Amino acid sequence: MKKQSLSGDALWQRIREEAKAEVAAEPALASFLNLTVLRHDSLSRVLAFHLSGKLSNAVSAVLDARALYEIFMQVLRANPDIIAATEADIVAHYERDPACNALSTPLLYFKGFHALQTHRINHQLWQDGRRTLAYCLQNRMSEVFGVDIHPAAQVGKGIMFDHGTGLVIGETARLGDNISILHGVTLGGSGKESGDRHPKIGNGVMIGANASVLGNITIGDCARIGAGSVVVKDVPPRSTVVGVPAQIVGHDEKMPADLMNQCL
Repeated sequence: MKKQSLSGDALWQRIREEAKAEVAAEPALASFLNLTVLRHDSLSRVLAFHLSGKLSNAVSAVLDARALYEIFMQVLRANPDIIAATEADIVAHYERDPACNALSTPLLYFKGFHALQTHRINHQLWQDGRRTLAYCLQNRMSEVFGVDIHPAAQVGKGIMFDHGTGLVIGETARLGDNISILHGVTLGGSGKESGDRHPKIGNGVMIGANASVLGNITIGDCARIGAGSVVVKDVPPRSTVVGVPAQIVGHDEKMPADLMNQCL
């Protein structure tokens, strides 16, 4: 397991060093890496620039890249906790994903990571009362990244959305810290009920590909949900559940989100 405790300026300098090394190793990407990373003086500016470019819509001109950049920077400057969470997400990808061989990789290339950081900014816009813009960005994020997260959903730090494709998270869902979620997962309601109707996911949880967790239920800390499972009732901490409907098949004292072991 790779371990990396960098944060703040040390993490930012490491990302810059990796970008410089990649410019030397692959000249075809020199323009992209200079434009996206090396000309900027902070992780927040890189994040705002990269996301605004991906989310802008040149065809309709509804979402202008420059306007989005200014909005994103305004949010990031006013809420430094967002960048702290972003740093934890970068480290989470680097430590848990065997396909991630550099700290700069999720920042530049992983759309699950991009969707999560877009949601972090979008959630703050929602909290600030800019709900029409938040809905617009939710829609655009779904179109671009294939990830649909309601702007009101609450998400902790140290999160890894592995691949991200097909991930859906509902309005009243709450996610703790250090969680790993694979593609195709739904954290949804169980019907047409209103109010608090979505799952609450504890710290250290791992949710396997194409699992559905439905209703206002609680998934306890360090639980593991098997791929393709349908979970409709509470899961105790440190339990492993699989099946349709999901049943408890074991317990584990370790943190599944870190281990990423999808084999029972």
